[in-house]
Amino acid sequence: MKQKTQKDAQLYAVIGLGRFGFALAEELAKNGKDILVIDRERDIINRAAEFTDNAFVTDALSYDNLEACGVGEADVAVIGIGAKIDVSILTALNVMKLGVKRVIAKATSAEQGEVLSRLGAEVIYPEHDMALRLAGRLSSPHILEYISLSDTVDIMELSLTPRVDGKTVLELNVRQKWGLNIIAVRRGGEVNTAITPQLKLSENDTLAVVGRTEDINKFEAYLHERD
Repeated sequence: MKQKTQKDAQLYAVIGLGRFGFALAEELAKNGKDILVIDRERDIINRAAEFTDNAFVTDALSYDNLEACGVGEADVAVIGIGAKIDVSILTALNVMKLGVKRVIAKATSAEQGEVLSRLGAEVIYPEHDMALRLAGRLSSPHILEYISLSDTVDIMELSLTPRVDGKTVLELNVRQKWGLNIIAVRRGGEVNTAITPQLKLSENDTLAVVGRTEDINKFEAYLHERD
């Protein structure tokens, strides 16, 4: 296996290149990350070899095979095996035994997620999370992006309106009025995360805020009320 590059000190291993795993690996590579990928299908690995030199075919995800592929050198391992629960769990166990610092595992059910979590893996539910994001966006035409942090706390990107055009962040005062924090302002193709009280907002901006779902909904309602 080639040495870690200077552009990123971390090595990311992606095990299982289904739609989720392949898209993740490809995006990491586009972002300049040093990655290692493993799958049982040679055709998929041949495609992955276009964006990483560390692409391995193996039928069995045993401790020995994972070690031979260099997974033990990874700082982060993502297990994209969801459908085969037993393989997912055993792979997570073997990766942890190899000493990988951070293991993230895809789950397709609460029961699978619970077992993986008890082993010490960070559990993700890609299909469920995407459904929540889509539902949040469909629920209001003014919500451009939606990320659920918990059952009650979200990050949402909202389109602004003439009602706040020309107001500064201080004048809008979303923290005191709605209990929200502004984390970014998108203007044209640029995103500004250095939010100052004097920053003047435009009706063409979009605002990323974090806070309780009900408070974000109240703020959205305010934006679209008529004076």
